[in-house]
Amino acid sequence: MDHFTYGPLTPGLAFLMSCTGACLGLLCSARAQATAGAVRARWLVLASLSLGGTGIWVMHFIAMLGFSMPGQEIRYDIPLTLASLAISVIVVGVGLALAIRGGSRMSTLLAGGIITGTGVGSMHYLGMYAMKSTQPVSYDPKLVVLSLVIAIVAATAALWAALHVRGFKALSAAVPIMGLAVCGMHYTGMFAMHREGAAAQGHVHGSDMTQFFAPMIIAISLVTMIILVIVAIYPNVEQMEDDRDFEHRITRLTANTARSTV
Repeated sequence: MDHFTYGPLTPGLAFLMSCTGACLGLLCSARAQATAGAVRARWLVLASLSLGGTGIWVMHFIAMLGFSMPGQEIRYDIPLTLASLAISVIVVGVGLALAIRGGSRMSTLLAGGIITGTGVGSMHYLGMYAMKSTQPVSYDPKLVVLSLVIAIVAATAALWAALHVRGFKALSAAVPIMGLAVCGMHYTGMFAMHREGAAAQGHVHGSDMTQFFAPMIIAISLVTMIILVIVAIYPNVEQMEDDRDFEHRITRLTANTARSTV
């Protein structure tokens, strides 16, 4: 098995996309904390799409572009692959919602990290199961467990960062660490897979990598660019908090004025 068919190109692009998704996810989750109601829900959706879609799922399948088994045709089950995308986005959204609602409570943060990390691990192995060939494979249980531990630790750290990381310097430090953690989980899981016996004869059903993943990655990349534009034109967290404080002062002033008039 070759995990680096194109050399450093695919891991480099995968790390870049993971960092991009992590950065946008942190920016969107910070805005979710500064808002409430439907506005918070919209920011959480954008954060989930950024981190779960771009930072995790796109990273995973860009890295998969560099995976090959010499002498074997590899195809992908489209429904399972789309299911892995949905799982990634949903579990990240659930984890972020729990973390933001629970504030700084460690129990809530750990619960969110376990849910998100386990979900990300499930996405990873479902994506690998969607990969079809005539070559039977097996998995090293120790590396599988290690990959899940990395996923849970990385998810917990990501949720903590979503609650606490503010400012350019903190963001610049947190994003590469998150990107490395996601990539580390992916490649640990990939190295857990081994060939098992001789390849069977027959045709492999499914979609070719270039037929499906290239359009999907392009589509999600466009969504990422749209989210980037939204984040760029929307007020930052400090401005949103200032506006919220101003609205609260106006509300109190109006209420006091009304009481004094009566």
